[in-house]
Amino acid sequence: MNILILGGGGREHALAWAALQNPKCDRLIVAPGNAGIAQIAECASLDIDDGGAVATFCEVESVDFVIIGPEAPLAAGVADRLREAGISVFGPSQEAARLEASKSFTKEICAAAGAPTAAHAHFTEAEAARAYVQAQGAPIVVKADGLAAGKGVIVAETEAQALDAVDEMFGGAFGEAGAEVVIEEFMTGEEASFFVLCDGETALPIGTAQDHKRAGEGDTGPNTGGMGAYSPAPVMTDAVTQRALDEIVRPVLAEMARRGTPYSGVLFVGLMIADGAPRLVEFNVRFGDPECQALMMRLGGQALDLMQATAEGRLAGCTVNWADDHALTVVLAARGYPGTYEKGSVIAGLEDCPEDSFHQVFHAGTARKGGQFVASGGRVLAATARSHSLREAADRAYALVDRLDWPEGFCRRDIGWRALK
Repeated sequence: MNILILGGGGREHALAWAALQNPKCDRLIVAPGNAGIAQIAECASLDIDDGGAVATFCEVESVDFVIIGPEAPLAAGVADRLREAGISVFGPSQEAARLEASKSFTKEICAAAGAPTAAHAHFTEAEAARAYVQAQGAPIVVKADGLAAGKGVIVAETEAQALDAVDEMFGGAFGEAGAEVVIEEFMTGEEASFFVLCDGETALPIGTAQDHKRAGEGDTGPNTGGMGAYSPAPVMTDAVTQRALDEIVRPVLAEMARRGTPYSGVLFVGLMIADGAPRLVEFNVRFGDPECQALMMRLGGQALDLMQATAEGRLAGCTVNWADDHALTVVLAARGYPGTYEKGSVIAGLEDCPEDSFHQVFHAGTARKGGQFVASGGRVLAATARSHSLREAADRAYALVDRLDWPEGFCRRDIGWRALK
């Protein structure tokens, strides 16, 4: 089977690695890919937000199956265009992708489905939003309504911070994503990520994880796209998982189907859990990054079978074959991230890192220059390992980190602290 993966980050490197573990995969193309992906697959230059261009590429290259990694092509309707062309694709329709592309739409769906989530208000102009903040007080959460590359959420600990966030968003700091704003209550508890495959009718849980959003150790510093993750998440007990399915996932999927826009793909359910009760923080319509790296290390080649079954509406009767194991991934980022950082620094030591079913260094923001790997983004690498225990997985992941020679990079040294304490 010829497979095309759209995207070029650490998530897509992990998806590519997992696909290659499956004997069904005859040829693998990733567009645009990165320097690490280029070592295991073909990389193609392609506008992945242009559904017509992607469909034409698939026809020319005889692609049988497309896996869409990032949210932007989904929001742009690429999956719809591929389905119209008769090409099998893993990823929701443009309308269903609004579960991530519009936070106010998600709130509307939750209200209709009776799914528990934070109290909120939706604003289209700054003055009303500022008045709401002043009336509610802090802490409070200010969110850009649209897609902001994972950076459009401000957890404001003071009223002044919240007012500044409102002004930034309506002032264009997040582009079109901040043209409308959702302001939510600050929920307390423990966050977790719950991943469910959906084929329009059947919902199949495929794993849990916990991310580390803050740049600094001890969960300090600014929010980032994610500095590390581990799977499974201990807080997601069988009872919590069942409540999340019964109270959030299945009612929302039923509401989407009722509206004539059934959901097909992976649904990333961000949860806040307090006293055993899950509430929805947000939906994402793709695998999380860096959670995907930990999940793919645990799933291996079966991930491709499950994604194909999702695309073909065959999830009923499918099961996930979990080993009793743990995986942990540590993100290495360029110094200055998530603020200003420099590109082009040389990364040495990658050739000394083991690459097997227990150890992988997935590439995110890398390029090749003069025969060397160089940093080309903010989040650059994800050192990932699995083992029989979370402690051993963490030790293995940090052993990978310590093999690397990259003075211009940094990482958190406490990934997994909540489960390991």
